[in-house]
Amino acid sequence: MNALTRRLLPLLLAIAPLPALAQQPPGPPALAWKTGAEARAIERRIDALLARMTTAEKIGQLNLRGRGDEFRPEWVAQGRTGAVMNFTSPAEIAAVRAQVAQSRLKIPLILGLDAINGFATYFPQPIGQAATFNPRLVELASYWSAREARATGINWTFAPMIDMTRDARWGRNMEGAGEDVHLASVIAAARVVGYHRGGLATSAKHFVGYGAAEGGRDYNSVWIPVSQLWDYQIPPFRAAISAGAFTVMTSLSAMNGIAATGDRSLVTDVLKGRLGFRGFVVSDFDSVRELINHGMASDRAEAARKAFLAGVDMDMMSGAYDAHLADEIRAGRVPAAALDEAVRRVLRVKFHMGLFEEPPFDPTTAARDMATPAARADSLAVARESIVMLRNHEAALPLRSSVRSIAVVGGAATHQEDWQYSDNAGLPRVRPPKLPDELTRLLGPDVAISFAPGLATHCNLAAGDTAGAVRTAEAADVVVVMLGEDCEQIGEGTSRAHLDLPPVQQALLDALIATGKPVVVILHTTRPFVLTRFEGRVAAILQAFHLGTEGRTALAEVITGHVNPSGKLPMTFPRATGQVPIYYDSLPTGRPRLTNARYETGYTDEKLEPLYPFGFGLSFSRFTFEALTLDAPRVARDGTVAGSVRVSNIAGPAGREVVQVYVRQKVASRSRPVRQLRFFEKVEVAAGGQATVRFAIPVRSLGFHDDQARYRVEPGEYEIYVGNDSNATLSATVTVR
Repeated sequence: MNALTRRLLPLLLAIAPLPALAQQPPGPPALAWKTGAEARAIERRIDALLARMTTAEKIGQLNLRGRGDEFRPEWVAQGRTGAVMNFTSPAEIAAVRAQVAQSRLKIPLILGLDAINGFATYFPQPIGQAATFNPRLVELASYWSAREARATGINWTFAPMIDMTRDARWGRNMEGAGEDVHLASVIAAARVVGYHRGGLATSAKHFVGYGAAEGGRDYNSVWIPVSQLWDYQIPPFRAAISAGAFTVMTSLSAMNGIAATGDRSLVTDVLKGRLGFRGFVVSDFDSVRELINHGMASDRAEAARKAFLAGVDMDMMSGAYDAHLADEIRAGRVPAAALDEAVRRVLRVKFHMGLFEEPPFDPTTAARDMATPAARADSLAVARESIVMLRNHEAALPLRSSVRSIAVVGGAATHQEDWQYSDNAGLPRVRPPKLPDELTRLLGPDVAISFAPGLATHCNLAAGDTAGAVRTAEAADVVVVMLGEDCEQIGEGTSRAHLDLPPVQQALLDALIATGKPVVVILHTTRPFVLTRFEGRVAAILQAFHLGTEGRTALAEVITGHVNPSGKLPMTFPRATGQVPIYYDSLPTGRPRLTNARYETGYTDEKLEPLYPFGFGLSFSRFTFEALTLDAPRVARDGTVAGSVRVSNIAGPAGREVVQVYVRQKVASRSRPVRQLRFFEKVEVAAGGQATVRFAIPVRSLGFHDDQARYRVEPGEYEIYVGNDSNATLSATVTVR
């Protein structure tokens, strides 16, 4: 267990459920790896079960199939599949689970689903959860996603996705925690703890480097040096494993010329060996067969052999293990002992999940746990803290009391479907509130709220009645327009070459700005956008990373001042797409931008700096940082850099601020990042009040890996920067002996 997880897990595991949880029916038992005598007893039970299994039954445990035209429920009774996926109806799940009783050995099923950010109650997308900089809220979101999915009979989620997301062009930024390795590691551990508390086994994905695809193009090749792999890509997986992740999913991509699903050095030597992962490894969807596409296998039999020998224990959806693994074993190309080891890992997870002792599943009880008041209350709490205020010109927000009419524009403001990946099959789900209705509720009858869609649909891709939207805006005191991306624009396979608003949206926004009325823009996106075409021409900008069921309520609360925004950017916002990938913790250059001379790093047609830096987010309060004090100017390599800083709320209402502590190694044996986040804490500060925040950073966490993957912490001077974004200027110096 690394130093980060040692510090984080006690906090997360000690989190008491919110009072609302007491109103819920009893939930499933929390999941955790057994230890000591219990773990040893499980291994003995596995030994006994393996001794009874035929080769076909063993291979069946490694075969993951999904709901669809090709799936046959009798495969379960025949022992031909040990896991299924994409079932959401409790009745269907009960029918599939009933097939276990017809099988010879009665080995229970694992039932998987992409329960990413909700099931009946939706929470902000994971990137929005990361924007809270509040691990407790992230844990809560994962808990409810698990609790609701588990009530339907699902017991495994293909989450958390903990790929580093440092390229805004990549479509799956929505599922990650952003560009910073420390934040991503904290979020990974929090999500694992939350899912397990809600009763779902986790699958940390995608091992490894999937988010670093060339050009931001999904599934594309990845090139990562060894030192960068260990310093940036692996730490979130280490944190998830330390937090107890039960399974790990391989990447769809090829890293450094070898497809991850067929990379033994990566899956067996690193993941199972060096990282000590004891659960099972599952391929991504059809990625075993895709070894053929990668040019690493000539047919499905060779693909099955190479993936299996690489250490992939379970084949998701390709059917290659089911069709060819037995022949490979008979031919001696796959050792029988390797088959037993893979099956052992699958059975180990099932035993540690408690599936063999689980009571019969009753599908009629599922509805009681769907979209409950407690889940909705927590969804609202997470949404409130995930909203990032990027601009607030002349304190346009919260709306002044003189505002008597508001025009709400954009179909996304009233769209009432917020689920992604999988619907919950008609189970109870509260339809999300509409933004105009929530503004009316909060402001009362004295403020007129009007609405115009402006675009043809909520998907924001086709022009609509722009003239009508302009007339509505002209008749109002303030315009609130909700733009961004939705529908087929988000998620897997939605890489973008241009990060500007789509032309029809920009045209609508230009027309609204031309009315001369103050315009508040809500960006309903899943990634950073380029905002330079309008950023300086609008009154305010709120970044909303698809906020979930209660998101429009949270937005209305911020707009009206009922909630003080506290979200921070987990990814840098560029000035132009040509700056991407752009991230704060870059390496220094021998020719830094100092005088804007030609032979200094930068662009001839754009500024070097981003539009908004990592960690940025405005508040209705004005916070200052002062009195940075280190406990000691010199520390040993096995010691801790500890200190404190005072945060003052010198103007505005009570609010939450994120104290961010960055570290830079001044001189090292290799070039080191200009700074790296190593501590953060969200604190509430009363109006006119102060808070002193203590921080402690193990010196052990300040090191790096060399090109042979050896970790080292070097003596010398380290600069400490403290502030509220990655441009923090309050500083001190500590010497590591």
